[in-house]
Amino acid sequence: MGTILGEEHARLFTILIGISEVCMGIWILTNLWSRLNGLMQIGIIAIMNTLEYILVPELLLWGKFNSLFAFLFIVIIALDHFYIGKKAKEEKHV
Repeated sequence: MGTILGEEHARLFTILIGISEVCMGIWILTNLWSRLNGLMQIGIIAIMNTLEYILVPELLLWGKFNSLFAFLFIVIIALDHFYIGKKAKEEKHV
């Protein structure tokens, strides 16, 4: 974080990102506005990984290969929120 935003802001942004992740987790568990939640997750993952790929690829766990795992995670989220979740809701109402 310090490499991207500077050391003086790293701690604050790390805490804010952690709180945001906990809030996202709670939102996922509530299953409210599932499609919006899925879109937010996909957008955040895509933006975060793109920025890391460009700005600090040396910090990525699998280097530039990390993009493949991010893409697979995006596909899983999309399937869950827009295909599997939709089918489950349809089956509930039958």
